[in-house]
Amino acid sequence: MTPVVEHGRTVYVSGQLPRVGGELAHLGRVGVDVDVETAREAARISAQACVDLLRAHLGDRFARVLKITGFVASGPNFTEQGRVVDAASQTLIEAFGDVGRHARSAIGVAQLPHGACVEIELIAAVH
Repeated sequence: MTPVVEHGRTVYVSGQLPRVGGELAHLGRVGVDVDVETAREAARISAQACVDLLRAHLGDRFARVLKITGFVASGPNFTEQGRVVDAASQTLIEAFGDVGRHARSAIGVAQLPHGACVEIELIAAVH
């Protein structure tokens, strides 16, 4: 896997899981094993990993965040994926200001890699 791919004036950041000190945090399905606030924290951690990768790869060539996709491992009756991914959106706006505002999808899934509760991927523009 390549964590960042640049093509033309677009950069794609691979899906980031909520890792703290290299270890996965917040495992399970939201609404079953994980509450919304814990999932929001996982979304923040994952979004911050995207920010860190963008900054390392692009430096001052970063132009703006175009779109994020948030995947939320969800229990059968959980419908607040948007609320979970809101935390990732807020993290990007805090990191980049107005150019951190973006289009977004929040998708509920049955399972994510390694049992993570959230995964965030990102597309950005380059100067």
